[in-house]
Amino acid sequence: VQLQASGGGLVQAGASLRLSCAASERTFRSYAMAWFRQAPGKEREFVAAIRWSSSTSYADSVKGRFTISRDNAKNTVSLQMNSLKPEDTAVYYCAASPQSNGLEYSRGYNYWGQGTLVTVSS
Repeated sequence: VQLQASGGGLVQAGASLRLSCAASERTFRSYAMAWFRQAPGKEREFVAAIRWSSSTSYADSVKGRFTISRDNAKNTVSLQMNSLKPEDTAVYYCAASPQSNGLEYSRGYNYWGQGTLVTVSS
């Protein structure tokens, strides 16, 4: 499965962005999908995940501001980011996992996209 992330950019604090990740195969629909992010000098961290059943999980830092969704017909997963903060600045990666548990851990993901940069200015 190849993943292609897009939608990053430079925005001001309080603005919104929508990230998208396109998967190359229809088998995508059986995978859990997630977004992770990595800020400069920091470790990669979990942001949000959505299972094949469409149940979702979020990091506490983004709950109520970010929404993950998937469109199995189009093999895409999206991350709607609202009320962005400077601390959301990072490279965002989409990832795919055959598992349905432990999705907040990066080790469970077999496939990764190339990353898209989100910069939030204060």
